[in-house]
Amino acid sequence: MSLTSLDPGIAARLKRNPDGLVPAIVQQHDSGEVLMLAWMDDEALHRTLTTGAATYWSRSRGEYWVKGATSGNTQRVVSVALDCDGDTLLVRVDQHGAACHTGDHTCFDAGRLL
Repeated sequence: MSLTSLDPGIAARLKRNPDGLVPAIVQQHDSGEVLMLAWMDDEALHRTLTTGAATYWSRSRGEYWVKGATSGNTQRVVSVALDCDGDTLLVRVDQHGAACHTGDHTCFDAGRLL
């Protein structure tokens, strides 16, 4: 992970896990549908806030990824909010194409447990 230019006021509010990451719940802005869960560090959040393109930290690949950079299934960021405890982000997006890496509309299309 790299050094960041994240606003110090925002950075001070974040409560990160031991790996320096914060979970980001990604939601379709107009319907409220939950699309996916991803992870952000300070740099990913900074990139997201400054570019409007959803940028995450891939724990499996150990690198940043912009949603849709290779698949074309992009997320235009509409808003980003921090929860009351500072330990979870809500990223509201305009999703174009599938949100899940499997090609499903959301990462929660695999089936209900209850």
